[in-house]
Amino acid sequence: MNFDLIVIGSGPGGYVAAIRAAQLGMKVGVVERESLGGICLNWGCIPTKALLKSAQVFEYIQHAADYGITVKDAKADFGSMISRSRSVADGMSKGINFLFRKNKITTIDGEGRLVRGKKVEVTDKEGKKTTYEAPHIIIATGGRAKQLPNIPIDGKKIIEYRKAMSLDKQPKKMVVVGAGAIGVEFAYFYNSIGTEVTVVEFMEPGLVPREDADISKELTKIYKKKGIKVLANTSVEKVDTAGAGCKVTTKNRKTGAEEVIECDLVLSAAGVTPNTENIGLEGLGITTDRGIIQVDAYYQTNVPGIYAIGDVVPGPALAHVASAEAITCVEKIAGHHPEPIDYNNIPGCTYCVPEIASVGYTEAEAKAAGYELKVGKFPFTASGKAKAAGASDGFIKVIFDAKYGEWLGAHMIGYNVTELIAEVVVARKLETTGHEIIKSIHPHPTMSEAIMEAAAAAYGEVIHL
Repeated sequence: MNFDLIVIGSGPGGYVAAIRAAQLGMKVGVVERESLGGICLNWGCIPTKALLKSAQVFEYIQHAADYGITVKDAKADFGSMISRSRSVADGMSKGINFLFRKNKITTIDGEGRLVRGKKVEVTDKEGKKTTYEAPHIIIATGGRAKQLPNIPIDGKKIIEYRKAMSLDKQPKKMVVVGAGAIGVEFAYFYNSIGTEVTVVEFMEPGLVPREDADISKELTKIYKKKGIKVLANTSVEKVDTAGAGCKVTTKNRKTGAEEVIECDLVLSAAGVTPNTENIGLEGLGITTDRGIIQVDAYYQTNVPGIYAIGDVVPGPALAHVASAEAITCVEKIAGHHPEPIDYNNIPGCTYCVPEIASVGYTEAEAKAAGYELKVGKFPFTASGKAKAAGASDGFIKVIFDAKYGEWLGAHMIGYNVTELIAEVVVARKLETTGHEIIKSIHPHPTMSEAIMEAAAAAYGEVIHL
């Protein structure tokens, strides 16, 4: 069977590429070895948010008295939380099936491998091989949990995120290795339902070390207040799984002090590695760098007609990035003239409580780039909406170029800030200055007016501080 486009992988890069191509009149086939929607929909973005919402609801109930409500004997039903999460993911996967039928996209079940001559060889579950052909092929095979050499994932005592959201039994004690988005989200979930959690982070700032230093400092303070133990600038030397549980040996990189932590499970959350093995890259001579496929501004590899998007190419491993790359790539294939993606204007969101959202330069990065800065910060303790919601933790921090007013970056931590960051992304895209934000009337009382207040603080005009 011949197609105009074959996509290998159906995650937020692959399925978006397929649908956009079908909208542009292409005959599309999508190769998927597991479930439509990929990791994001089935094991990442969507089901984790369902788990986090369950944890948040339970936390609300525990603090119901703060809102003048009396609730007795509320308990977290771990199994039901897991079941709800899986149900949400299954429903979303069925939604992709519907969209594929609507757009007349062919789903090809099996493992895809590139072969010469613009062909993809697909091996189904029975081992049968079928070859498909197309002038354009997009690699969208995504990523998986990165394995650390001294913490081999066994799926029983040392687990990764997929197992962490499908456990049969809630652990009493857990060590989370890695304090990026995945690590802090699971740390919040398990801590909120009663698991004793320790987070070990190799880098020095603490939690979410790639965020602005003020965000890292704030989340670390809040997590410690929640009872989560945070070990920053600390390595995991080894994990002994010989007994009933695990013994985790950690070492402080500054002092050299070692500590042994006993727990039921270790969650390895050290990042993502691309799925680029055994898909035929070597046979076609496609250029890679440490497993990452090298592409041009429109995601074509060094082999004409072969493209790559998402977690397998340079850039942040985020669902919305993969989707944007998919649309850009397909529109270029179709002969359109899409604008290359500006990777300095991509929002990052972490869905722990409080949430984190950011875009652009951190303060340290902006200074290193040579900018003279105007920095404003507005705490949610001064926000009427945040106080009324009982969610006054956190702040919004904005960074402007002092010379021209360019909005260099924004960093938020607090209630629902993942819903606020898009304002900054659009404003930066439109080259909006700090003064224009200050003069744009924001509704009161809202969380969003804190953005205006933070901008005003940067220019010495803030009213409510």
